[in-house]
Amino acid sequence: MSAMKAKHQRLVLILLALVALVGAGLLAAYALRNQASYFYLPEQIRDNPPAVGQAIRLGGMVETGSLKTQPDGVTINFVVTGRDRSRVPVRFAGIAPDLFVEGSGVVAEGRLGPEGTFVADNLLAKHDENYMPRELEGMSEDQARTMAEDTTVGLK
Repeated sequence: MSAMKAKHQRLVLILLALVALVGAGLLAAYALRNQASYFYLPEQIRDNPPAVGQAIRLGGMVETGSLKTQPDGVTINFVVTGRDRSRVPVRFAGIAPDLFVEGSGVVAEGRLGPEGTFVADNLLAKHDENYMPRELEGMSEDQARTMAEDTTVGLK
């Protein structure tokens, strides 16, 4: 009878552990549901806009001629375009990254406002395949490789 009881106790412990594990997973999923930000292209926002105030990421190209700095010197307005020339107006208050220029790629993190303007909290500028860090400009490939090797020696 005591062998049966020990087996029964193990079964109950395993079931309790499984219930706790599933509960922890559900709790984590519930806590993270508002932290997920979906990625949208301008044409997706036009065709199927997200809910107003939902955290999303908007990706596309900064339209040439659309970048305007407001009188406060901190707020900028610009337009993000998609592949099919869809346009989404964007407002950002803050310091833009160095690589953020007209005609370049951008990923803006933020929310769609009620008037249809995307209000960005953060800008991530994308560079093309020809990007060269300022520190390496004017160097030959060999000089750049040597400099990269010298800076990584202490990291190994």
